[in-house]
Amino acid sequence: MSELARAARAVAGGRHIAVLTGAGVSAESGIPTFRGAGGLWRGFDSASLATPEAFAANPKLVWEFYNWRREIVARADPNPAHVALTKLAGRVPRLSLITQNVDRLHHRAGSRGVLELHGNLWEIRCTRCGETSDRTGDILPPLPSCGACGGLARPAVVWFGEALPDDVWSAAQESVRDADVLLVVGTSAVVYPAAALVTLGKRAGQTIIEVNLEPTPVSDAIDIGLYGKAGELLPQLVPSEQE
Repeated sequence: MSELARAARAVAGGRHIAVLTGAGVSAESGIPTFRGAGGLWRGFDSASLATPEAFAANPKLVWEFYNWRREIVARADPNPAHVALTKLAGRVPRLSLITQNVDRLHHRAGSRGVLELHGNLWEIRCTRCGETSDRTGDILPPLPSCGACGGLARPAVVWFGEALPDDVWSAAQESVRDADVLLVVGTSAVVYPAAALVTLGKRAGQTIIEVNLEPTPVSDAIDIGLYGKAGELLPQLVPSEQE
């Protein structure tokens, strides 16, 4: 039996499918990643701008970077991988979708109850009062301010060096513990604590399926490896309506 057939059988027989997605899924929609060829912006290492220290030192520069990212995401569309996960949710008893992505393309594809480990690009949060507001599609000023108190706002994302939201992280861990199949899609699983979900799934004795362009540092820990575009592979894992 091929790896693809094994994966499809595991998914079709799953009681609860947990899915962890990363930048590789969004890359197929044309969104640059922080690593590789897409990791530079105006000569800056993108990751170096996604820190509290960078924002404190030069908030205008960081906002220029994030407004550029918002513009790219606004022009992007969900790809077949996003759509396949939405369909999969309707064909299995339960699906939990956990993402490291901040673009909300899963939402636009129709997924519900998405656990956003790193927040999202569309919301902003006040650095003074903590108020969060959804500014989806808005063209923001160079230094956005809080509508409640006038304080300087920041992107409502989790930057390097910051903790994940407790409620989201707890829900993600619980979902992985309860699942019997874990799909790891488009992520190298090297950024912690999100990468710990793969270890958690392994300890729980799940069937772990990796879908990536090529093997990653997590490949030794998985049960089934599918290597190629997620937009081509995931649709083949969606059970037919008759199953």
